[in-house]
Amino acid sequence: MRFSPAPTGYLHVGGARTALFNWLFARHTGGTFLLRIEDTDLERSRPELTEAILDSLRWLGLDWDEPPVHQSDRVDLHLQAIERLLASGHAYRCDCSQDDVRERSRVRGGPPGYDGHCRDRDVRPGGDVVVRFRTPDEGRTTFDDVIRGEVSFDHAALEDFVVRRSSGAPMFVLANAVDDADMGITHVVRGEDLLNATPKVLLVRQALGLTGRPVFAHLPMLVNEQRQKLSKRRDDVAVGVYRDQGYLAEAMVNYLALLGWGPPDGVEIRPLEEIVELFRLEDVTRSPAFFDLDKLRHINGVYLRELSTSEFIGAAGRFLEQGPWAAGDFDFEAFERMAPLVQERAATLAEVPAMVDFLFLEEPVIDPTSWDKAMSEQAGAVLDAAVAAYERSPWTSDELMGALRSAGKDLGLNLRKAQAPVRVAITGRSVGPPLFESLEVLGRDRTLARLRAARSRL
Repeated sequence: MRFSPAPTGYLHVGGARTALFNWLFARHTGGTFLLRIEDTDLERSRPELTEAILDSLRWLGLDWDEPPVHQSDRVDLHLQAIERLLASGHAYRCDCSQDDVRERSRVRGGPPGYDGHCRDRDVRPGGDVVVRFRTPDEGRTTFDDVIRGEVSFDHAALEDFVVRRSSGAPMFVLANAVDDADMGITHVVRGEDLLNATPKVLLVRQALGLTGRPVFAHLPMLVNEQRQKLSKRRDDVAVGVYRDQGYLAEAMVNYLALLGWGPPDGVEIRPLEEIVELFRLEDVTRSPAFFDLDKLRHINGVYLRELSTSEFIGAAGRFLEQGPWAAGDFDFEAFERMAPLVQERAATLAEVPAMVDFLFLEEPVIDPTSWDKAMSEQAGAVLDAAVAAYERSPWTSDELMGALRSAGKDLGLNLRKAQAPVRVAITGRSVGPPLFESLEVLGRDRTLARLRAARSRL
């Protein structure tokens, strides 16, 4: 098995899904999961960018079975293969610029692309010279895809593709053909955007006399809610973004496994060990997979609630360190009391600070929309009644709820209506942890001060 991320500095969720499906298949079948870094384009490849990708894979728990292989360390093998192709006539040098190719295409009309201009020109090596593979003029290249069935490409529709850049670096098609054979790759599981590269790889293998071919499985592309292919210009596509937003690695892996595959029993949220046991490439669909953020949030919330309280507190720690309060104002004991209530309601760890910031700020941050909605004509009377009740009420959540229910009843309001202005006065928002447990933790003096401040603001 292999997964070959482009060294762009982050791991795309599509690349993470590809890595996961490779990993699941290897673990299900008892195979070997190999990690190959395709870094032959040295101008775009830097060690720190590759390390960022590896770090995301580690966070997801996708461990590899052998040390990562860098294609840049195998360039000699690739260049030897290119010389063999040149010597056998399966490749030739080309000095056409992109402008030359476009102009000839414009003049002749028809489909754009390279026209084989340098096939018989005997171009000598030079600074702007590339090496192209001589694609057969006739015939077809056909292969069986585990997901897509039989796939076939007419050679007439394939231009003479570049196998070595003008910089001397081999192209990934050539490097992959050589490395897949040399490393004993048995299965190539990758995104459907590389489907068109497969006949080129197979043609190069054939020209080099490399026997056999791996099994191919091209995964469906990921799309957003507009059914457009995920794009870094429009969508949050970096795995690190979701890590920073407080998603758990276990939830992310569970969700990624559902993008194009589903368990036969329909149970989507389940331990990774069970996913490994059930996973089959043959069950992957060819239809585009919708990257549904709402579903990811739901799954992450389920995983958060499955944590023990201590685990939840530990996981939330780095997000609480970034809270809007001064470092000395954070009260761990107060948060510890609130943690089970927050855990029941948070979808991500990044939401936790906003749910408890009212405990550690001198004054709550008032959300204008919440204020306008909650502070109705009777809000002043509710706040006055709450102050009067809470000055003498025992300070437990049950007693505080009963006192406000009684005060609201006197005003002709049910508890839901009565607590709306109280909640906004205390927390600044209309949603959050249970109100009366929050009041118990906040304490009598701070609660009364905020109710009076809100009444004055009215």
